[in-house]
Amino acid sequence: MASCVSRPSFTSSRALALAHPNLSHFQQLSFQPRKGIKLHSSPPPLKVFCLREPKAAVVVVTGKSWDKLILSSDTPVLVEFHASWCGPCRMVHRVIDELATDYAGKLKCFVLHADNDLEIAENYDVKAVPVVFLFKNGERRESVVGTMPKEFYVDAIERYSLVA
Repeated sequence: MASCVSRPSFTSSRALALAHPNLSHFQQLSFQPRKGIKLHSSPPPLKVFCLREPKAAVVVVTGKSWDKLILSSDTPVLVEFHASWCGPCRMVHRVIDELATDYAGKLKCFVLHADNDLEIAENYDVKAVPVVFLFKNGERRESVVGTMPKEFYVDAIERYSLVA
């Protein structure tokens, strides 16, 4: 997010403090707006403008598309098994997004919702999420269980010569 710019909006209490700097905090809290003046209960949403290049997408794979997208792929494949309720999965997903961008064209990145495709998860003996598998020529070459830093995944990718 270093290259993204956000513009915060003023809340009504902040606007009041700027308009009446001599009021104490208690007076600002007990301020009653005059008739006809509307104070919004919540500020408008924060607008975020991102200046980055569009990133490579991490594609969702299902049990129906598993053979075609993963096992039959000529390109090395990274698959993240995750669940929507899993907090650590969100952290791993951010890393996988970065890897998809870094290795675009050399490595395909997919995500599989383990709760929706239990059969695939059971076939690969997935007992907990997040789990990341690296495949080459349809064979599982590496598995990473839990939350790891990006460098750990990069080392695994390069150790097995998954990308040239």
